[in-house]
Amino acid sequence: MTDSDEPTEAGPPMVVSTTSDGDEGWFAGLTGDADSERAVERVRTGSAAAPRDWPSIAIDEGVVDSRDAYYDRLHAATTAATQSAVRERERADDQQLVHAVRAMDDCEQLANELAERVAAWAGSRFPSSSPGIAGARALAAEDPTDDLDRRVVSLATRVSELADERDALETTIEQTAPAVAPNLAAMAGATLAARLIALAGGLESLAKKPAGTVQVLGAEDALFAHLAGRAPSPKHGVIYTHEFVRGTRPDDRGSAARALAGKLALAARVDHYSGTYRESLHDDLRERMVTIRARAEESSEDDEPHGGAT
Repeated sequence: MTDSDEPTEAGPPMVVSTTSDGDEGWFAGLTGDADSERAVERVRTGSAAAPRDWPSIAIDEGVVDSRDAYYDRLHAATTAATQSAVRERERADDQQLVHAVRAMDDCEQLANELAERVAAWAGSRFPSSSPGIAGARALAAEDPTDDLDRRVVSLATRVSELADERDALETTIEQTAPAVAPNLAAMAGATLAARLIALAGGLESLAKKPAGTVQVLGAEDALFAHLAGRAPSPKHGVIYTHEFVRGTRPDDRGSAARALAGKLALAARVDHYSGTYRESLHDDLRERMVTIRARAEESSEDDEPHGGAT
């Protein structure tokens, strides 16, 4: 049988397989709604060697009785295939890490905002109360004497629970990140690695970004202000929290951020495409940081007054 642009006679029933010679449609051998899962799998993984008049072939094989019915069934199969792909992507380990770090940030933000409200309210009810998360934890242990006190203590308890949940999520991130991105987690720390993956939208997306983009992830507002001519170019984004950047003198932070971002980008690519830990990446970064920080020592020595005859 040869392919052509005109409808052809149906061939023998296709053997159900994820590999196909492209001569038969995704619908071959399927019978009604009972085979919906097989239809989804074929739509997701199948391919055809060349375009054909698939509606006519489906009608000839008795799968459907009209072209409209064919397109209705194709629409249902492709919609289900898309939903399946989305669910599978959301269950991926890097996406779970994204959800965890975003949930941690949400808990931290909510806990801090509620702690401010508790402190403002508790000041009129509990003279010994103190601000912040610690103050809310202490207040949660108070014994209320009336309904208003109960409401304040209840709110303080919510703050304490949110703070506890935030800490539990951080523990989860620290346990999960090394398995998802071993090089990135070792180089950046589990929490920063998770933030970078979240800002990029996933490990695959991060692995495809150039080092310059990785360097300013989290500083989008400053970058857009720079592009609009309202501010200088940002030297770093969220990677500022890394000790290699934060602990470097201001004059050398740009160099430190570039060096770190370059290695983080490489680490993300190795993690996504290989998944194996490579110590050489970390050795190279440490050597580069020694060189950058040596500048400060050299500058300090140059600035010292030289002894001489008086």
